Amino acid sequence: MNMSRREFSRLMAMAGAAGIMPSYAHSNQSLDKMYDLPSWGDVRLLHMTDCHAQLNPIYFREPNVNLGFYGSKGKAPHLVGKALLKEFEIKDKSLTAHALTYLDFENAAQLYGKVGGFAHLKTLVDKLRNNYGPSKTLLLDGGDTWQGSGTSYWTRGKDMVEACNILGVDIMTGHWEFTYQDSEVLENVELFKGEFLAQNIRVSDDALFDDAPAYDEDTGHAFKPYTIKILNGHRIAVIGQAFPYTPIANPKRFVPDWSFGIRDGEMQELVNEIRETEKPAAVVVLSHNGMDVDLKMASVVSGIDAILGGHTHDGVPKAIEVKNEQGMTLVTNAGSNGKFLGVLDFKFASGKIAGYQYKLLPIFSNMLKADPKMQKYIDAVRKPFLEKLQEPLGIAGSLLYRRGNFNGTFDQVICDALREVKGAQVSLSPGFRWGTSVLAGDTITMENVLDQTCITYPETYAREMKGSEIKLILEDVADNLFNKDPYYQQGGDMVRVGGLDYALNPKGQAGKRVTDMALDDGTKIVANKSYKASRLGHSWK
Repeated sequence: MNMSRREFSRLMAMAGAAGIMPSYAHSNQSLDKMYDLPSWGDVRLLHMTDCHAQLNPIYFREPNVNLGFYGSKGKAPHLVGKALLKEFEIKDKSLTAHALTYLDFENAAQLYGKVGGFAHLKTLVDKLRNNYGPSKTLLLDGGDTWQGSGTSYWTRGKDMVEACNILGVDIMTGHWEFTYQDSEVLENVELFKGEFLAQNIRVSDDALFDDAPAYDEDTGHAFKPYTIKILNGHRIAVIGQAFPYTPIANPKRFVPDWSFGIRDGEMQELVNEIRETEKPAAVVVLSHNGMDVDLKMASVVSGIDAILGGHTHDGVPKAIEVKNEQGMTLVTNAGSNGKFLGVLDFKFASGKIAGYQYKLLPIFSNMLKADPKMQKYIDAVRKPFLEKLQEPLGIAGSLLYRRGNFNGTFDQVICDALREVKGAQVSLSPGFRWGTSVLAGDTITMENVLDQTCITYPETYAREMKGSEIKLILEDVADNLFNKDPYYQQGGDMVRVGGLDYALNPKGQAGKRVTDMALDDGTKIVANKSYKASRLGHSWK
């Protein structure tokens, strides 16, 4: 059941009067004003990212661990809990604190309800666009939109393409979009009514020779690299930056003709060309690099006014100002699972940015009426699969969640299942950052499981592995996560393990971070000894 904002406010007042969670109920935030943003400046950019195909409202617990080292230590996005609240001056036990942190998550979730949902997001997007002026706004989608749910898997992402068309997305880039077949990606891009941008994806020379489709055969761009939009009389350039490590993090066999990369040198050349030929008032990069990569790119590539980022699922409530040779670049990241909408307003003077305001809005579904058209579409697209999605599988004995650098309770359930079903001593599961949460006492449905496991290469494997092979996997993922150079970090979290304990030094030398490996019973892992191991996702190399 959905409540109106007035009903929700009345519920909060009743909770306060009854003495129930008074620190939440008497938050210093005004519930009725949360989504009433003033019309400031000349141009408004709305930014969503990493919704992972969650059409309906969900629960999503933020991480309690997000380690940062070297230049990232103690800085966003590597802040959680009270450290995050202190850094951004957010009142504890407020609505914003609940949205951005894991603190007292279950109690606050039961009080405030679920977050996200495309029907509720549609209501907010329309409100923010209409109040500001539709011709002065853009809605940008940072990718990871077509994957992450049962319906997106069964429809090959088409459910999300149409949902984004109804939502009014103007521009998007991608990552998990490329885990469908390349022909399916191109078909979905054709169905998408906005523009799909990616300056950093090229078609191989051999494929071009064989007449493979390309946006520009001369440059080899697989997709349009940038676009110019005129908003309120101002020329706004938007450059697409897809996830640079797609063929490494995901199977290359789905997109064999395409190469990816950060390509910051080519980004600088493109920015220079746009500045010289297009004379834009602002240059914006719609990125799926991950926030640490975006922060580095902002420091080495000049001429970008803002990078609206995704991939690492970091809900960062303020834009980070990064200095570079030509001035300053704003870097933002708008969380995941449809939980947030970033709002960036620009003010211009003499054809240049004279000021900005940024707000990261949490999407509380109880506070936003569901848009009827979007809700009708969601109900219709889910209907053929509803019986399967709602199949009850069990009851959550405790909170089930995924996020965290090293472990999550839902991940542990998966790892335990891999061991039990495959009769394995050790299990390995990818450290994905997507996957919704289930509150203690709630029914675990097939949909909840699909939210954690719905990839297009979902096979599980079991075979004998030497201890040295298991260590190599752990070391490889640890380097992806903790490499000193952000450009060598691929995002995500540490591979999840079952039946195995180990020590890890994040600041250790590559290949030597993992020590003291042992089975759950304390038996030491021996390099040349074989162990039966099961794994979800990538096939064995």
